Amino acid sequence: MFFVDTIEVTGLGNRSYLAGGGRTAVAVDPPRDADRVLEAAARRGVRISHVVETHIHNDYVTGGLELARLTGAAYLVPAGAAVAYDRIPVADGDTTVIDADLTLRAVATTGHTPHHTAYVVENRGTAVAVFTGGSLLIGTVGRPDLVEPRLTEELARAQHASAHRLAAELPDATAVLPTHGFGSFCAAGQAEGDGTTIGKEKASNAALAEDVDTFTARLLAELDDIPAYYAHMGPANSAGPAPVDLTPPAPADAEEIAVRLAAGEWVVDLRNRVAFAEGHVTGSYNFEADGPLATYLAWLIPWGKPVTLLAESPAQLAAAQRELVRVGIDRPAAAAIGRPASWTCDALAGFSRGTFADLARCHPAESGTVLDVRRASERAAGFIAGSLHIPLHLLHRRLGEVPPGQVWVHCAGGTRAAIAASLLDAAGREVVAVDDTFAAAEAAGLPLLTA
Repeated sequence: MFFVDTIEVTGLGNRSYLAGGGRTAVAVDPPRDADRVLEAAARRGVRISHVVETHIHNDYVTGGLELARLTGAAYLVPAGAAVAYDRIPVADGDTTVIDADLTLRAVATTGHTPHHTAYVVENRGTAVAVFTGGSLLIGTVGRPDLVEPRLTEELARAQHASAHRLAAELPDATAVLPTHGFGSFCAAGQAEGDGTTIGKEKASNAALAEDVDTFTARLLAELDDIPAYYAHMGPANSAGPAPVDLTPPAPADAEEIAVRLAAGEWVVDLRNRVAFAEGHVTGSYNFEADGPLATYLAWLIPWGKPVTLLAESPAQLAAAQRELVRVGIDRPAAAAIGRPASWTCDALAGFSRGTFADLARCHPAESGTVLDVRRASERAAGFIAGSLHIPLHLLHRRLGEVPPGQVWVHCAGGTRAAIAASLLDAAGREVVAVDDTFAAAEAAGLPLLTA
């Protein structure tokens, strides 16, 4: 018997896994909220005997150390990773028995990090799956530029060799189970499809079709922005993350919220962008709980600054806390639950929303600014003539560059535009959030250019 359960961490674009047999199992790259892995094991009726890391993660805080402590499992970490806690160092070729007929074999796959290690699951000696972490992904590979800029080209070349090694050594039917590639900025591209095998990757993954020079040049040219909070994830994982505390934050009333705003703290409204635009606490920011909350809040907020969460319900608050601990925002300073009228003693603020068709009719270039908050790689494929470009993750530091007057702000689909609109609104600007897909811009007759 062999099973693999996938534990989706959709907010970060990652996956974790629980795999095993009839009695015991291994957890691979577990999220910070390790209770999800424990629940998966309970459903299977298995004991977690091993916890393994493919690498020291740069995009989230691991739950591996805490999961191993809670379960008494052996904690396997690549030998080349410098960590400050006890673990079992794993080197290329090391094998570990997981269940009666299941063995885990370590394969050095340098590239995403210098110490990256994949794990091949062998059932009675036959490879049936490989946990590839940030090495070979679905249709792409993990990016090589998250460790040290001077190592990027070297790691890119190593990533090519590692992908080819896996393809050469494993049977075509071997299931490929990566951690990254489902929206994570740790991937050099995004996954297409839900599952894959070594054989499928041989037929479709550019990394396996290109020579090393072509691959390296393309990979380096396609690297995108690195979220600012990544700088804090590796050190946290190397030091050993503290146990998670998901108890509710201290409640805040309207007076305390006003005091926190006056002190320059971040007050984050978790409601959907439509509700926020209709009415919100002046000075608060909108990061939708149902969107990529952890990625963008952690990317934008000055690291360590206190954050107060405003939620519609206890469930929404709890879900947001769970998302945020995954990226090291452990304890909100305070929280309030309910409706915005109860969060302030003043009148609610608000701003307008529109579509690209509305933008075309209003001709804002004549009296205001069209602000594009997409990343540079997105803008290169097409942008509205005359628009100002400031990527969302830089906007809070560059608000002074936005000219006076009305600002129509857009992204590719509306989520980032809503965040940007809330930043501008909090700064006292007249803003219209374009809640539309960028494909509609051309249909609306807006003049587009390419970089």
